[in-house]
Amino acid sequence: MEKRRNTYFISDLHLGARYVADRCAQEKRVVSFLRSIAGDAKALYMLGDVLDYWYEYRYVVPRGYVRFFGELARLADAGVKIYWFIGNHDIWLFDYLRDEIGISIVDPAGGGIESEIDGSVFFLGHGDGVGRQPRAFRCLRYLFRNKFCQRLYAGIHPRWTVGFAMNWSRSSRSSHEGKAERLPDSIRAFASTYTAAHPEVHYIIMGHYHLKVDEVVGKHCRLIVLGDWIDGGSYAVFDGMNLEICKYKG
Repeated sequence: MEKRRNTYFISDLHLGARYVADRCAQEKRVVSFLRSIAGDAKALYMLGDVLDYWYEYRYVVPRGYVRFFGELARLADAGVKIYWFIGNHDIWLFDYLRDEIGISIVDPAGGGIESEIDGSVFFLGHGDGVGRQPRAFRCLRYLFRNKFCQRLYAGIHPRWTVGFAMNWSRSSRSSHEGKAERLPDSIRAFASTYTAAHPEVHYIIMGHYHLKVDEVVGKHCRLIVLGDWIDGGSYAVFDGMNLEICKYKG
């Protein structure tokens, strides 16, 4: 059997989003991708907003995503290391997927973490915790991560919270449709500043912005924004020597 050698990076799947026309087909496409990498993947980094909404209560979890979770379990059982970075949509991941599947849940305090992969140093994060973010977004981010606020939220019946959260996500998506999208200058400024202070970093990889970006920053670092799986199906693969951004055609 060929030795597992590749590390994969994906983000912004937004599984379950109500603005996706065929949510079942979207999930099956993601599952097909996971099956396609099963033979050579040694690690999978999912950099946030994998689910459009998720909240784990102490004894129950939301319905759905059976095929997706099953395929993650198959990968984990085969020895693939899976890292799920919390985004701004799937904030409330606690211990269910960690304990049931063996996924490492990552919520870096500084917006990202450094990780060495095959001798190269990566800065990895969802992207919502770095650069200059709008004040309202920063306030919501703080509230959503506050433990006391989470306990208060858990006391509301899911029949109210789930519908509210999904409709909010849909209206937020609609408000941004048709607008010209570009990577904020603050993200490039962050990347330049970070690489200057951390010259050991070779790659900065994030999601969040639903854009596909591959730019050189500093002397030898690449800034990678992965794009999304709503329209694009883009991902990155690192074979230990080279990193390539690809599109899954399925």
